[in-house]
Amino acid sequence: MPWHQYLSYFLGGMFVSNAIPHLVSGMMGRSFQSPFASPPGQGLSSSTVNVLWGAVNIALGYLLIYQVGDFDLRVTADAGMAGLGALLMAIISARLFGRFHGGEGSGKTNQSSRGE
Repeated sequence: MPWHQYLSYFLGGMFVSNAIPHLVSGMMGRSFQSPFASPPGQGLSSSTVNVLWGAVNIALGYLLIYQVGDFDLRVTADAGMAGLGALLMAIISARLFGRFHGGEGSGKTNQSSRGE
């Protein structure tokens, strides 16, 4: 299989994975970071913007995975490339958004849970 098909599956997995936090936050009615906020990726966008951005990510992921080559979920290499893309985007999102939501990189401990 040509290398560009594997790249397409990898990028498609990244887009599908990126859709999840935007769709979930938007569907819960919560603001969340998006590329359309000010500053991009740091400011908050409305829940409606996040639902729409999540839907765009799903559509792009679909196009990259199912419209390029002959993607077969039962072929380990095909599914593996999409899965690796999804995993990489999940890690990037955890690191990036964790700074804003008390996760990765906050460097603070929850003193109330220790009784202090």
